Amino acid sequence: MTQNHHSAGESRLERGRRALAEIDGEGGEKVVAALADIAPDFAIYLLEFPFGDIYSRPGLDLRAREIATIAALTAMGNAAPQLKVHIQAGLNVGLSRDEIVEIVMQMAVYAGFPAALNGLFAAKEVFAAQHPREEGQAA
Repeated sequence: MTQNHHSAGESRLERGRRALAEIDGEGGEKVVAALADIAPDFAIYLLEFPFGDIYSRPGLDLRAREIATIAALTAMGNAAPQLKVHIQAGLNVGLSRDEIVEIVMQMAVYAGFPAALNGLFAAKEVFAAQHPREEGQAA
């Protein structure tokens, strides 16, 4: 997986589109498409800043960035749609179901049980939609 680099001559928007496709796949593309009729400029900002600038920086690989993002969205407790997109992104960049469950459970210490419970239920939905539970994997 090519990650965290800037190609010569690549614009922030192009870099953001590439990063979004690599990290979030279809889920991210749906978010951008959903913004088209209400705030197309915001869709561009979403591509340029978080994905074109931040996710594309050196220093952390995409796996580490998704660990941080899943933890933060879980701790917020009010971002279930975004959390689901990033749980899927975590799977896309190599996190296991068990690792995602552990990340979310860790947030009970810092954000409380309600936030962790909501995060676990979000993970359960993503895992169920992906494919049926496999033996030995967390739900």
